[in-house]
Amino acid sequence: MTATADRARRWNRLLELLADAGRLSVEEAAARVGASPATIRRDFTALADQGLATRTHGGIVATAVAYDLPARYRGGAEEPKQRVAEHAAALIDPAEVVALNGGTTTTAVARALASRPDLPTSTDHELTIVTNALNIAAELVLRPHLRTICLGGLARRESYELHGPLAALALAELRLDTVILGVGAISAEGGAQCRHLDEAGINAEMVRRAHRVIVVATADKLNRTALARICPIDAIHVLVVDRDAAPAALAPIRDAGVEVHLV
Repeated sequence: MTATADRARRWNRLLELLADAGRLSVEEAAARVGASPATIRRDFTALADQGLATRTHGGIVATAVAYDLPARYRGGAEEPKQRVAEHAAALIDPAEVVALNGGTTTTAVARALASRPDLPTSTDHELTIVTNALNIAAELVLRPHLRTICLGGLARRESYELHGPLAALALAELRLDTVILGVGAISAEGGAQCRHLDEAGINAEMVRRAHRVIVVATADKLNRTALARICPIDAIHVLVVDRDAAPAALAPIRDAGVEVHLV
């Protein structure tokens, strides 16, 4: 694991612990994360600089409304999903305009993006995140080194995604470099798919407005089908998937011209 990936994973774990406890001491965090007190002190300072915590004597306390999000989105991602998220986040140039739809994988990508230590702090070159997911926007808006744009619309309780004509109107005014797309299923025949027609519409609009489409998925998504198609396979440039993906499922996706990253 690279130093950057290790730091991102450690920060995500610290935020998860902070969400549960409300405060952390250096000693407790060092024991829970398995890092030295000196490393934890540096991490605490970095998290405070990003507006994610308030530094105290000997520790940090939570300051963010995002800590009140439901556990499904607040908790840490399992290992394959985390590997996918960290790899996808590393593909993004710090000056890009990046769109993220809702879901647990894209939420993990958002956290990995926000934890990258190489992001510029200048407002002239800051990374811009466009999302229709309320939970992603609630977390990223607290990061002063990011610009966060949340699309309007009707909210779906199951995924925190905003959809409908208001979201489409807002998206029509924006230019996107890359969309990082979470899916319910993906195949060469069916393309990128999701479970709900209303979500498919706004996700498809993100794809149409982006110069690059990166699908993030765990291996199980290659063995499924879903109700609504977001886009055909030839609209996808990169698929980031964990290494448990079946070669037989990946072969036709590669043959369709998609660059597959196994992580």
